[in-house]
Amino acid sequence: MIKRVQAWLSRKDGQRPVEISPDNIPQHVAVIMDGNGRWAKRRGLPRIVGHQNGMKAVKRATIAADELGVKYLTMYAFSTENWKRPKEEVEFLMRLPEEFLAIELDELIAKNVQVRVMGDTDGLPSYTRRAMEEAVARTDGNTGLILNFALNYGGRKEIEDCMRSLGQEIQTGALSPEDITTDLINDRLLSGGMPDPDLLIRTSGEMRLSNFMLWQLAYSELWFTDVYWPEFGKEHLLEAVAEYQRRTRRYGGLK
Repeated sequence: MIKRVQAWLSRKDGQRPVEISPDNIPQHVAVIMDGNGRWAKRRGLPRIVGHQNGMKAVKRATIAADELGVKYLTMYAFSTENWKRPKEEVEFLMRLPEEFLAIELDELIAKNVQVRVMGDTDGLPSYTRRAMEEAVARTDGNTGLILNFALNYGGRKEIEDCMRSLGQEIQTGALSPEDITTDLINDRLLSGGMPDPDLLIRTSGEMRLSNFMLWQLAYSELWFTDVYWPEFGKEHLLEAVAEYQRRTRRYGGLK
């Protein structure tokens, strides 16, 4: 059965119907949330206003993904490289998880959403870490959409740490080189237990991975939009999923 959805596509042609098949919903959607600062700058506003409006987009995307039947939604919230930004902006960004969860956590719990976080959480300020730990603990028993925040996360560091850990196990004899397989590496990465993303969305017109889930995105479908993250809504997610469903995934083979 095909479900027809009216969606605003942010194009000159205005509104047109988007066809979404409920039988081919991406199980795991990953999002590089980009463009908060530029969205604010275009409006003559401080960058922090863009980040505040970006939080609203996180909620919209989460609700839309849940309604659509997505099982995992991974949001690139703060990279290991973002520490290079001005100190005042970094401090504000580190307060955002606390602010977002204080407002939205009860609703996420009511919607059966499970919150997870992947990244170097030891490197986060104590108040950021506490907010995330509380959200993870309070939603641990939920069985709906998994909302996974990549926070203080870097794809290369993730792989480096994984290889170092496996090397130490080989050195102690707990593993042999022959034990190292794709499945084992998948299990040992920070995303262990989750399937690889089927679809990657990046906003703001940039077309790069920015050190995000480098191993896991090997065969993901990539979708880029010029829309800045604070403007991202359900209609844009539907557009991305509709494009995903028009593609044929071959994984290097033929169909």
